[in-house]
Amino acid sequence: MGATPFHHSILEVSLPKHFDKATDMRYDGKQDPQKHLTAFEARMNLEGVGDEVRCRTFPVTLAGPAIRWFNSLLEGSVASFSDITRAFLAQFTTRIAKAKDPINLLGVTQKAGEPTRKYLDRFNDECLEIDGLTNSVASLYLTNGLLNEDFRNHLTTKPVWTMQEI
Repeated sequence: MGATPFHHSILEVSLPKHFDKATDMRYDGKQDPQKHLTAFEARMNLEGVGDEVRCRTFPVTLAGPAIRWFNSLLEGSVASFSDITRAFLAQFTTRIAKAKDPINLLGVTQKAGEPTRKYLDRFNDECLEIDGLTNSVASLYLTNGLLNEDFRNHLTTKPVWTMQEI
């Protein structure tokens, strides 16, 4: 075996039989590395594998500049998955998506001729990217961006019940 960034303790561990190596996951350095790591770790948790197997599997999810980066790591420099995680995030830090603020929702408005359903779907997609968004703030921005006057009036005149109140 040629030079590898893995410490010998990682190379000594065999992959479990019937192990899914996550070859369908690809990171080429253009996306958010945190999202890739989150998806990878979820997959490894599902497989129920330990640190060494995570290390050995991670490179098969890399492509292009990302695999070139991995192959350039110093021989024996990776002794744990946290070593890979730290180095990976440091290398691709400029690709980490910036957290969105609820004020960004002011820019999500219904376009002329756009069906209300399509606007609601678009608005909901944006809401998923905002941490700590409260229902009251989301409702305010949702109604602010609506062109459908009848629906806006319906939303603003009918009480909204939460699960805690029912």
